[in-house]
Amino acid sequence: MEKKRTLIFYKDYFIDFFDKLPEKVKGKIDEVLYILVVLERIPVKFFSHLTGYEGLYEVRIAYGSNIYRIFCCFDEGNLIVLLNGFQKKSQKTPQEEINKALKIKAEYFEEKNKQNKNEKK
Repeated sequence: MEKKRTLIFYKDYFIDFFDKLPEKVKGKIDEVLYILVVLERIPVKFFSHLTGYEGLYEVRIAYGSNIYRIFCCFDEGNLIVLLNGFQKKSQKTPQEEINKALKIKAEYFEEKNKQNKNEKK
């Protein structure tokens, strides 16, 4: 299938989360990330905007009775930047996880802006 989007992992935040998961959960996450890359229209079941947080999205994964979330943002149109992930243990998304994702997102764009300024010199 033709790629509609590109995924990147910013630093090791997502990888550190992913590496600690059971193999079957990793497989399910891989399937959902593949859907993000190849489908024109991503089902809300797997991907949604976090209301009240500009530019912050969550990838939704359910495996058995466990729920996992991966925060991400868009850059340059079709580039999805994976920020951090966690296992969701309650109905409400923990504010500390949202704050962590917002901090990582800000760090990503600050670093990118610095690189762009250095390249223009």
